[in-house]
Amino acid sequence: MARLDRLIIVDVEATCWEKNQKPPGEVSEIIEIGICIFDLKLWQLLGKPNRIVVRPTESKVSKYCTSLTGWTQKELDRQGIPFVDACSLLTSSYNTKNLPWASWGDYDRGQFERECKRKDIKYPFNVNHLNLKTLFAIHANISKAVGMKEALQMVGLNLEGKHHSGRDDAWNIGRILEKQGRF
Repeated sequence: MARLDRLIIVDVEATCWEKNQKPPGEVSEIIEIGICIFDLKLWQLLGKPNRIVVRPTESKVSKYCTSLTGWTQKELDRQGIPFVDACSLLTSSYNTKNLPWASWGDYDRGQFERECKRKDIKYPFNVNHLNLKTLFAIHANISKAVGMKEALQMVGLNLEGKHHSGRDDAWNIGRILEKQGRF
């Protein structure tokens, strides 16, 4: 049974390419998992954001990907851990099987599902996923969901850190949640 006093906010960065530039045989793989803990009773972020750096095995980091995320293939080869170990770390260190989790949109959930299935790795989360992008649009009474940067502006916050850094984006998503107030 899931605990409902904490929320794990997750933002992933994955290998990517400019439109129609993906090399044959390569697939998008998670390279960074940004993580923040949000206290649902106090309605605030707890501590600082963290990240898990993942070494891709089915693709290489493109120049375009480096320009977005800041990660190079060399850095990921040196600092990254295998995806299976990253999933184990999520469950052991962040209790992701027992806590609800959230992301800005549905991409992160889908990327985890696809990659776990493709690599035959046990999915590290429970089924309690919140799409904060959609919830923000409902709460803000807007007709179309907006990106994280636009949502920050709408609630009067500046981006902290670098956009497309999983750690920084997870933190900024939590800041939106804090500022927006309880649903």
